[in-house]
This record gives sequence, C-alpha cells and structure tokens, in this order.
Amino acid sequence: MTEHLLRLDDVRTDIGHYHILHGVSLVIPEGGVHVLLGRNGAGKTTTLRTIMGLWRAARGAIIFDNRDITGSHTADIARLGVAYVPENMGIFSTLTVLENLRLATATGAFNNERLDRAYDLFPAIRQFRDKRAGTLSGGQKQMLAIARAIIERRRLILIDEPTKGLSPAIIRAMIGVFREIALETTILLVEQNFLFARSLGDSVAVIDDGRIAHSGAMASLAADSGLQTRLLSLSLDAHG
Repeated sequence: MTEHLLRLDDVRTDIGHYHILHGVSLVIPEGGVHVLLGRNGAGKTTTLRTIMGLWRAARGAIIFDNRDITGSHTADIARLGVAYVPENMGIFSTLTVLENLRLATATGAFNNERLDRAYDLFPAIRQFRDKRAGTLSGGQKQMLAIARAIIERRRLILIDEPTKGLSPAIIRAMIGVFREIALETTILLVEQNFLFARSLGDSVAVIDDGRIAHSGAMASLAADSGLQTRLLSLSLDAHG
C-alpha cells in the first residue's frame, strides 16, 4: 500500500445553505480497509457522497487513480471502478435478489464468475436469489447491498455504516467477508461500531465538524485510549 488511490484536497461541500465539509483533505492508499470515524453529523456520509458525485464539491479537488473526478457525474465515477453502498442499502425491494445484482453492473456486462463470487461470500444470497429483495431480513438486505458492490471488479468501494441495526452474530460474520473483499479491492468504510472498525481497519481518519482532525494507522489509535477520548469522546476499549 505505497501508492494512494484516492486523494481529497481541501474539499468543501455545501447542502443548500448549510456548509457541511469545511476543507477535507484525505489520502487513501491502494489496498486494504480504511475507516472514516466521527461523531454523528461530523460529515462522514457527506464525504462519501461527495466522492461518488452525488453531491458536488463547492471547492477543492477529488483525485481518483490520478484522475480529477471533482466535477464528474456519478455514473462516470462508477465506470471508473468505484462502488457505493449507502446507509439505506439502496436495493430495489420489488425486484428479486438476482435482478438487483444484474442491475448493479456499471458497464452493463454481467459476469457469471463474479455472481458466483458473491454467492460464495454470501450463501444466503444464493439461497434467496429468486425472492423479492423486500422480503429479506435486515442482515440479508445488507449482504445483498454489498454483493451488488462486488458484482463487478471495483478499484474502490465506499461503504456507509454496514453494521447498523445488525445482530452481533451477523457483524462477526461480516468481518470475515470484508477481509476477503479487501484482498481484491480498496475499501473506504464509515462505521460507528468500533470493534468492527478496529478489527478491519488498516488506516483511520477522524472527521470533526467537516474537517479531518486525525489520520494515521488504526493500530495506533486503538492503542491510545487518551487519543480516542479526545477525538471521539469514548474509548475503543469500551467497545472491544
């Protein structure tokens, strides 16, 4: 992980009259899992949505794979190999599981080998492939949302709070799945479950009031309870 895949330079994002990001600068190396932490309302989701082109940066630059994508449309960013799993999962409830997976291809070319890869990672998705997605449990819907993100090979996957509302057993299973996915792509993860984040993260950035307050190795933050308390008003040890 010597080269950066994604770089944000002084990115500022406004939503209506509200200034959400006040100058986010962030470097994401290629490979592994990189975690974005912060209190509620700090700007985590806005950062992901701005990278994906769903919200436009008012200032600054977003560089992906040495290409300036700051003003690019979401579909064009997806075709460059970026996938986004939103907090609300973004699945189509009235379509079947398989139909959801087929619709997730950014290039329009469906690959059965990638489908088998998704089924291997999420056996429940194979089992329920002909069921309407809206009938799945919360955990199964999250599995489907992540499976949609890997139905093509991606350079980068942006994932927003994948463990929210899930049972501890499903969260533990997700750790292994994310480690498998990270062997073939780079993950930028927004997460509130600190045990999950600590188990997976190679690097971590903490956002506070629309700015990056800290960045470094996850192991360093996990070992420093004082820094955890200062940045997040809690200790990771209390969640581990």
